[in-house]
Amino acid sequence: MEKIGLTVVLCLMTLSTPLLVTAKEKIPENVESIKEENTYHQSNNKEKQVKLDKSVKKLLDDEDIKIENESLIKMLNETKIKPSFFSIGYRGNIYLGHWPLNYESEKSNIKWDFQLVNTNEVENKSVENDEEIYYQQLEEKRVNGGLTAKVEKPDQIKQLILKEAKKSYSLPLSFQTVFGEDTKLSKTYEVPAGQKGELAAYVPALLEKGEVTFGEVYIELRGTKKKIVIQNVTKQEVGAFIPVKNYVTLQYLPKG
Repeated sequence: MEKIGLTVVLCLMTLSTPLLVTAKEKIPENVESIKEENTYHQSNNKEKQVKLDKSVKKLLDDEDIKIENESLIKMLNETKIKPSFFSIGYRGNIYLGHWPLNYESEKSNIKWDFQLVNTNEVENKSVENDEEIYYQQLEEKRVNGGLTAKVEKPDQIKQLILKEAKKSYSLPLSFQTVFGEDTKLSKTYEVPAGQKGELAAYVPALLEKGEVTFGEVYIELRGTKKKIVIQNVTKQEVGAFIPVKNYVTLQYLPKG
């Protein structure tokens, strides 16, 4: 082993060295990737971005309030409303529901020791020789992220927050990560003769805080034209904690 010193359908968002967390921030030296070593296979498939229908894109471009909720965009793609050429003078609104529309980040940071996931211990009873301690996951550990406030349509808001966070962070963020049993790293720490050593392993997580915009969404029909109208717009502060998938932060503690 290598030695070292010490995550209503209406029918009518390769590792480089050193890896950058952001454009200005690098991953700390005590943070290790376990992508290859993790005994629990975690899919790295990227979520497919909903492709805008041309007519929907025009509707969104004409609206002042940003609509970034992919569930709503998908619904608009599937909503087929074609005003008749003979409906000159007709006016009407079709209510599509109350939706989270977009999320704007106000503050974010990575907490590298977010949650303890494993502890390895070695008691060196030798009077002369050092012993080695290394990371080995003793049991499977699941870590779930979440929101810090009670909100309407939480899954859609998670998607909005994750999509926004990935614009700024290159880390593999996910609202769930798993550390497989017997996952291990070759990196070792020396436990001096006659001492105990403890190696704590933590999952890192992104702590995110921002604001979600909600609104009632209508399709307004005016003769042969249609447009999106958003009414009763409200905003709500929300925070989130999002684990970093397949990364572990190691902290060695001599126990005397």
